[in-house]
Amino acid sequence: MPATGPDFISLQVRDRDASQAFYEQYLGLVRSQAGPPRAVVFETRPIAFALRDPLPGTDLASLAQPGIGLALWLHATDVQAIHDALATDGHTIVSAPIDGPFGRTFTFADPDGYHITLHDRT
Repeated sequence: MPATGPDFISLQVRDRDASQAFYEQYLGLVRSQAGPPRAVVFETRPIAFALRDPLPGTDLASLAQPGIGLALWLHATDVQAIHDALATDGHTIVSAPIDGPFGRTFTFADPDGYHITLHDRT
């Protein structure tokens, strides 16, 4: 049987509490009551998104940028407002907002350095 597509996405993070606060504050994500120990699962649809403690043998501190080669895009309803809040608070904007085939789009670095792209077209 073939795979049918992504069903769960998680990022390993250095400080789960700080990362959780970041995603709640800037992206408005809401924590789900479901989830394994050492992880925070958010109520995202259609695919679950989570933050977890590093797996044994993973040293995030030794990486210049975690997730190199991975493109992680999240849909948001007010991309410009999220950009403005991140920029105002001094967070790294990797690429400035543009209007393109996926609507208003920009990329930022989260607290661990993962590059996350937001877009507003469904």
